[in-house]
Amino acid sequence: MKKGHYGPYGGQYIAETLMTPLRELEAAYEDAKADPAFQAEFREILRDYVGRESPLTFARRLTERLGGARIVLKREDLNHTGAHKVNNTIGQALLARRMGKKRLIAETGAGMHGVATATVAALFGMPCEVYMGATDVARQAPNVARMKMLGATVHPIEEGGATLKDAMNEAIRDWIANCDDTFYVIGTVAGPHPYPAMVRDFQSVIGTEARRQMLEKFGKLPDQAIACVGGGSNAMGLFAGFLDDPGVRLVGVEAGGKGIATGEHAASICGGRPGVLHGSKTYLLQTDDGQILDTYSVSAGLDYPGVGPEHAYLADTGRAEYVPVDDAEAVAAFDALCRYEGIIPALESSHAVAEAIKRAPHLPGDAILLVNLSGRGDKDMDNVLAWKAAHPPVPAL
Repeated sequence: MKKGHYGPYGGQYIAETLMTPLRELEAAYEDAKADPAFQAEFREILRDYVGRESPLTFARRLTERLGGARIVLKREDLNHTGAHKVNNTIGQALLARRMGKKRLIAETGAGMHGVATATVAALFGMPCEVYMGATDVARQAPNVARMKMLGATVHPIEEGGATLKDAMNEAIRDWIANCDDTFYVIGTVAGPHPYPAMVRDFQSVIGTEARRQMLEKFGKLPDQAIACVGGGSNAMGLFAGFLDDPGVRLVGVEAGGKGIATGEHAASICGGRPGVLHGSKTYLLQTDDGQILDTYSVSAGLDYPGVGPEHAYLADTGRAEYVPVDDAEAVAAFDALCRYEGIIPALESSHAVAEAIKRAPHLPGDAILLVNLSGRGDKDMDNVLAWKAAHPPVPAL
């Protein structure tokens, strides 16, 4: 496979002004990967600052209620900052420091990547600016407040649909104008090479831990590994631990919004087609003439019209399957995990929980569904309450 490509996907479809910074970034990352001191510092910060490793939790009461397969949660919600995003931002901030960059910028949807970037900027003493769609600023106010408290400047973006795509557009413009001293911390496995590979590598700690923990705790690998997919970093992080295990079924869960047939969703693989966005070729939501469509999801972090190019490749080859979960199913799963397990999940993660809830009753009791609980739901409480006020009650599990 050509470097930077996953079958026909990936690449560097980017402005010429960014080709030199991308080459410098790729060279720096390849050097850092081979440097034991860089890897040791990365692991040390993950252990002593983030609190890794994150545990596996057997969702006993939820499993008993459903019958069938056991549901096991990989608890990325217990990380410092409350999600998987910090694994990646630490790695990229270390790389920025190694390259002599003085300023960090980031895009964010649900705000967790913005919080994680602001966190490591404070940790390393670097100024930080975060671009966030105005729609997401409104529906993720707690995370906006956290970013500001950590010292970051938050730029609300009004253009387009005022969501994650538009924030990423603006961050790229900033990077083009300031690439000499600025490091762009991309939050997912999207963008031009080397970002998809680099973010996957930093997040692969999730799958590496989970594989070992499954063998230690249960004496077997999971039958299925399930994760939500917007851009897809938490899913690639989990999948990375099991790609070479053909007996483990990989399941990516996209945001079905109001239903694929309505057009109001953010399911790029289930409802899209190949195209180019933000520097790489992948599956996109686009019109017949290539214009990017507005997306919709109850979950701000999944509200993106593309997906990481490696996910596109895994979908085409059949190594992973991708399914949509709609808003009502995600909110019902949010409620179920709260009430049966005392865990408040992020709305993004709730999509993955919902798919596990669908599948578990149809599988034998010795089967295990491993769900990546990518983040916690503190940020989503107001959003869930607002959604419930505007919709019929979701059926209780």
